[in-house]
Amino acid sequence: MNRILILIFFTVSLVIPLLAQPKETIAVRDNFEAEKQLAKLAIDAHGGEKLRKMRTLSVIGTVDVTASAMPQPIPATFVTIFAGDKYRVEINNPFQPLKQAFDGTNTITSVGNGFLLPPFNRVGFPVLQRIGDTGFIVTSIPEIKKGKKGFRVTTPEGYTTDFYLDEKTNQVRSFESVFTVNGRTTKTVAEIDRLKLVEGVSIPEKYVQRFDIGQLTAFANFTAKQILVNTEIANDVFEKVN
Repeated sequence: MNRILILIFFTVSLVIPLLAQPKETIAVRDNFEAEKQLAKLAIDAHGGEKLRKMRTLSVIGTVDVTASAMPQPIPATFVTIFAGDKYRVEINNPFQPLKQAFDGTNTITSVGNGFLLPPFNRVGFPVLQRIGDTGFIVTSIPEIKKGKKGFRVTTPEGYTTDFYLDEKTNQVRSFESVFTVNGRTTKTVAEIDRLKLVEGVSIPEKYVQRFDIGQLTAFANFTAKQILVNTEIANDVFEKVN
């Protein structure tokens, strides 16, 4: 049972930022101008220059987790803090608390045996802010479903996030990805139910995420209780996990 819980909360720790996957070779089709325009519309819909210039983002909230092997909801809390390339992530639960921080140079984690979670500053929602930066490439989503509009962002490290936009508002309503960590391939899909406008930036406030991990499927319901934008954060937040 503990092994299942560790696996569930490992995947849950990929919350606001998601999805690490091996580098993909992108066929040269064109300059992906349509997708770049969609990316611009998405950035504008989430705050435009206020999103681009956001210095820090802190989100604190609750998450209930269920799984195919454990249908009873498991309550937990989460904390994510971003400041440029620096980040701190915490998943606190009665069974397997997880913490990881990156100070811009070094990554430290509470997980034993030198095990590291994926780089949270290179996956999921934080990537939207980096569009236009060197090495962050916007392309099409392969085999995108009819009636959907969206784009893929690949980071300099080769991680990908597929963003799907609301037809009317152009805000991100879902993202989907397949990633590989320690030889284990996982598919995850997130659906955003509610966004919150904080300091002119629209941040995911309530969303549901599914993780397909081999024969195990986990569901997580996230609700942000506090979202802070551009607050001062001490450097030592990113330098230790205890």
